[in-house]
Amino acid sequence: MASGWARDGAILDQIDDTIADGVLSARARMPAGEGTTHCVECDDEIPAARRKALPGATTCVRCQTGRDSRVVSTGINRRGSKDSQLR
Repeated sequence: MASGWARDGAILDQIDDTIADGVLSARARMPAGEGTTHCVECDDEIPAARRKALPGATTCVRCQTGRDSRVVSTGINRRGSKDSQLR
């Protein structure tokens, strides 16, 4: 049930769009192309199991964990709250 001027199903559309944006963002951060045998950040060897599981990997698990913790989400506010309209 939508409220105000929104049509029925608008909230589900917002949820679907948010999920789709998250999936596209995650896919964009995945490595692609030729991987390396040694980490580009610390020069430690990347284990063969990691290279097999994640083709295109260029970082070891430790360095990738550090990169993942720095990811900043710049999502779109689809809720249209008063606060977002005042900015």
